[in-house]
Amino acid sequence: MSPSIYNPFTRLNFSNRTCFLTGQALTSEEEKVQVFPAWLMSRYHLEDKVIKLLDENYVGYKDLKVPCAASVNEQYLIPLENTVANAFDQGYEAVRELDETILFQWAGKLLYGIIFNEMQAGIRQQHAQGEGFNISQALIHKFSHLHLMLQSINLPLTFEDFKPFSLFLFKVNNPENEFAYRDEINTLTFSIRVQDFGLIICLQDNGANRRYHKELLEQVSGDTLHPIQFEEICARVFYSAYLFNRLPEYDVLPVGDEIYIESMPLRGMSSKPTFDDWMGKTYGQVLENFWKKWGLLLFEIIKNPDHPMSFLFTRDGQKISAASIDLPL
Repeated sequence: MSPSIYNPFTRLNFSNRTCFLTGQALTSEEEKVQVFPAWLMSRYHLEDKVIKLLDENYVGYKDLKVPCAASVNEQYLIPLENTVANAFDQGYEAVRELDETILFQWAGKLLYGIIFNEMQAGIRQQHAQGEGFNISQALIHKFSHLHLMLQSINLPLTFEDFKPFSLFLFKVNNPENEFAYRDEINTLTFSIRVQDFGLIICLQDNGANRRYHKELLEQVSGDTLHPIQFEEICARVFYSAYLFNRLPEYDVLPVGDEIYIESMPLRGMSSKPTFDDWMGKTYGQVLENFWKKWGLLLFEIIKNPDHPMSFLFTRDGQKISAASIDLPL
């Protein structure tokens, strides 16, 4: 008999009495795990820092939690965290050696934990106003599929000849102890820049964004980037994730004790390109947000809207070396 898949979005079940990953009933509302793991918060001194949620409220990193059965945490989540923490400790080379699916599971569990807290906040807010909870079907589609893929952590779930994500990993000359984290919930895109590396993952695109940026990846392959160069790549990927106009569909095939996930073709019945048109001015606005640390303003970035400022390439397409960039790390 095949193991059972849990879908909290069927009944919008985000109770603190139900394990976020398996759906099993909990004995106490205190049975929880941190969204940002304790090792990460300790290493980068996040315990007293705050993160901004979609409702514009700030919440402490340490206060973001999800309900989780103790047995699930001990058997699946703690080993996952230990594996990733050990690799992060060692840096880029160790992270590069990890199975990409492990990084996807780790990043996905973190981002889904934020989504879970956003859902709880939205439900509380609308109930307080006497309204039923409302969420777009497109978001339910994305979030439920992310949750399905996350169950590869605890179930014998196999991705059949595809990866549900695009993963980008770069060596970066980061300042010591810097912690740079971003996410975009609507596009399920995640980035983190720590140690001597930067990691970006589009969690629900079936590899489309990696294919989209194939030429860029080939050009910077093997390079150690200046942080502003990594943030420029982040801006490009976050923007292309916004332009990605498909909602991936999957077939779930239980076979004996295994569950196989097959991806449907992204093109589907549409003749429309997979990505909407790239707009230089809009991209420049995204880039300004990623370059805030260096104080670069939009009018400088898009002085020529057809050729926004770049620290990766010159106007004639030549690669810019990190060593030649005269900006603080």
